[in-house]
Amino acid sequence: MDKRLLFVATLLLCITGTSFAQQEKLLTHFIFDKMSLNPGATGITTENTVCATSIYRNQWDRVNGAPNSAVLNVEANLQRYFPSAAGISFYHDAIGFYRQNNVVLNYAYHQPLSNGDLLGIGLGIGISSMSNTPTWVTPQTQFPAGVDPILYTTAYSQTNVDMNFGVYYHSDKNFYAGISGVHLNAAQFDTAIGLSMSRHFYLMGGKYFEDLIAPDVDLEANVLVRTDLVKTSADVNVRALYDDRFYGGLTFRANDAVAIMLGMIDVIPNLNVGYSYDATVNKLRTNSWGSHELMVKYCYILPP
Repeated sequence: MDKRLLFVATLLLCITGTSFAQQEKLLTHFIFDKMSLNPGATGITTENTVCATSIYRNQWDRVNGAPNSAVLNVEANLQRYFPSAAGISFYHDAIGFYRQNNVVLNYAYHQPLSNGDLLGIGLGIGISSMSNTPTWVTPQTQFPAGVDPILYTTAYSQTNVDMNFGVYYHSDKNFYAGISGVHLNAAQFDTAIGLSMSRHFYLMGGKYFEDLIAPDVDLEANVLVRTDLVKTSADVNVRALYDDRFYGGLTFRANDAVAIMLGMIDVIPNLNVGYSYDATVNKLRTNSWGSHELMVKYCYILPP
């Protein structure tokens, strides 16, 4: 069998177990996706503003059936009415024959602290759907054409409730930290192979340094740790920003990828765009051309 076909078959077999290998999205632009990772971060840095952020990821380019993800977050700061914010997150993921779609409503209460900082306490409630439409093509051996008892061949589509919770600390000294859990109700899906949503937990933090390298050149360091209490991974990101308009950065994801990130702030007023490329460093590197991400963010400032 051709090595590429064998690789694709192995990839698809690996995701037919009782839970997805990538049930949670994996984004290099995680610093622009804080709300869906931690509801407590909803609208905490965007006073009197409505922001929409969209991220698309093409993972393991040129690998048939590899993950493709899309995220849309819309969040509104409600500070003029009440110290809080609300938002909605949409997420779509496709891996092989599988599809996952999430829609989550987020609400965060912003508790002012004595030093002027904010503590966001947030809850996300929504629905999650999983579907599978397998179209395996198997060789004709001792089984009838197209039939292999090892492969799961029954199509299904299931929907269930999803719950997230998070606490997020935002400092006026350009520092943030957060802890959160998603899929906390561990929703069960009534399928023959017993799919379920695995609880995932996140730790995030970052620091912004103004004029650290040179005048008009700021530096930002970010870290995201994700775990399902079985496996743990971390992203470490460093971004340099020039003149509050242009940025470039590097992200390291242990045993997975090294990524470059480029972007521009205020392409037109309040519109930001970004791109990242992940160079795969694990065993997939010989079959993949890396991963690509595109980020677009637009903010609307509410009138007085």
